[in-house]
Amino acid sequence: MESNRDHTDAIHTKVRNGYAAIAEQGACCGPVASCCGSSGDDAAKLAESIGYAQDDLASLPEGANMGLSCGNPVALASLKPGEVVVDLGSGGGFDIFIAGRKVGATGRAIGVDMTAQMLSKARHNAKTYQERSGLDNVEFRLGEIEHLPVADNSVDVLISNCVINLSPDKPRVWREMFRVLKPGGRVAVSDLALLQPIPQEVAEMVEALVGCIAGAVLVKETERMARDAGLVDITLTEKRDYVDTMTDWNDPLFRKIMESLPPGTKMSEFVTSLYVTGKKSLA
Repeated sequence: MESNRDHTDAIHTKVRNGYAAIAEQGACCGPVASCCGSSGDDAAKLAESIGYAQDDLASLPEGANMGLSCGNPVALASLKPGEVVVDLGSGGGFDIFIAGRKVGATGRAIGVDMTAQMLSKARHNAKTYQERSGLDNVEFRLGEIEHLPVADNSVDVLISNCVINLSPDKPRVWREMFRVLKPGGRVAVSDLALLQPIPQEVAEMVEALVGCIAGAVLVKETERMARDAGLVDITLTEKRDYVDTMTDWNDPLFRKIMESLPPGTKMSEFVTSLYVTGKKSLA
């Protein structure tokens, strides 16, 4: 019988291998499925469609945007100069490089990722970021989001973009977020969540797991986990149009999953992009 530790390790291995391949091929999709439906120029179009400003995208190092987003947590976070921000599952550094410019020279933007290939890519991109921005305020740490390599009560803002649903132990992730936040610190997450349970056949697909769908939980479960972790002032905003956009672009992952859905249904009836905000009380 598989233990919880073995189950966790197996999921981490699947996700790590999937995203290592994405990092090595330089963009999402193609032979490897991911939380995306685009690569190259389409990655920029996707980012614009979910709220990223053209100026922010133009300032990014080449290859930082791999089309792995399902929302814009940086905008949701309303970052201020001097703040410390941590990105859970930072990939090639996409959101960190945008966040770094917003927190400025007196702030710090820290990315955490468990995939060595993504970390290598992000650190390479950081050199370009520093040259273009004149800022030396970003860093990337190897680690799992269930065990953040971050000190207690040290972070002003936590962001994450289409990553938490990949975790096999989501309650622990939310508890870790609460642990590292300073009193009064806040959370701004974009993720995929379920509106209703997905068919078992879809849940068992490796492509769906790496694509952030098999591991997603119901919207109400996300709220419960955040609240149980200790966060307050929690708000959840559904963005179903993101999933419709992915379907319209004929992403190969989404197309394959749609073939396993009940006839006459569409992806956005089961899955939504979800914005989650909350904070750690001053008490």
